[in-house]
Amino acid sequence: MTMRRSLPPLAALRAFEAAARRLSFRGAADELGVTATAISHQIRLLEQTLGLRLFHRETRRVRLTAEGAVLLPVLRDGFDAFAEAIDQIRGRHAAGLLTLSAPTAFVAKWLVPRLADFRAVHPGCDLRLHASDSLIDFARDGVDIAVRYGPGPYPDLDGHRLVVDRVTPACSPRLAVRSERDLARYPLLHFEWPHLSDETPTWPAWLRKAGITDVDGGAGIHFSDEGHVIQAAIAGQGIALLSVVLAADDLASGALVQPFGPVLDAHPYWVLHPRHPARAGDVGKLVDWLGSAAV
Repeated sequence: MTMRRSLPPLAALRAFEAAARRLSFRGAADELGVTATAISHQIRLLEQTLGLRLFHRETRRVRLTAEGAVLLPVLRDGFDAFAEAIDQIRGRHAAGLLTLSAPTAFVAKWLVPRLADFRAVHPGCDLRLHASDSLIDFARDGVDIAVRYGPGPYPDLDGHRLVVDRVTPACSPRLAVRSERDLARYPLLHFEWPHLSDETPTWPAWLRKAGITDVDGGAGIHFSDEGHVIQAAIAGQGIALLSVVLAADDLASGALVQPFGPVLDAHPYWVLHPRHPARAGDVGKLVDWLGSAAV
């Protein structure tokens, strides 16, 4: 005997799972690489097929109905299981290669200088670094572990805080900066944050905390890559507002100095991975090493 499965279209199920997990049609569209209109169309198709409403559609947001809340965990776990099985079939892990995704500046300034220590501790674990500041799909992008910066939490993943960042003014010692009065003598170096909020550690936020009103917080040189801001500061191009985590080695070596405060609180870096990683042992080794290296 054969069993016939009466299931809605897979595309509609994928669209619903992504939108329900994110509670955002736009977020689901970005994740799946389609338009928000396409997501809305697929979800309406699914609702018509089931004869049920899955979302409450409100101004600027959506909420799951009771039926949608029942369907989400079943689909989420199912797609996770699909991804794990496909990874095994592809033999992605057969060669022992572990892929770690992290922001570009974090890879360059924090991870790369510490790789020799990881190799010494785990010589049999081959590592691939995936430098990206974008959202990732662990299964689609072949990523085992991700380091990401943000407020968290990340409810669909296992993870913990790696280190909580702070942001400080810093510059080359060659500039002979001594006090806040020197801000008027040199360009301000800015990192262009992809998402701004009241908590984003920018020069205008720093100036407000410092009580300085006669410096233009938007003037200076702007960079889209945080690592380039650090390099520009080392080269003496101006005074930067830098991540203490990313600039730690340069501050310790004397390539950069902290001429004055205050220091702004920033978001944590998180270590994240799927709840049921295909290579749990190796993933655990890398997670433990990241934690010890951050101490």
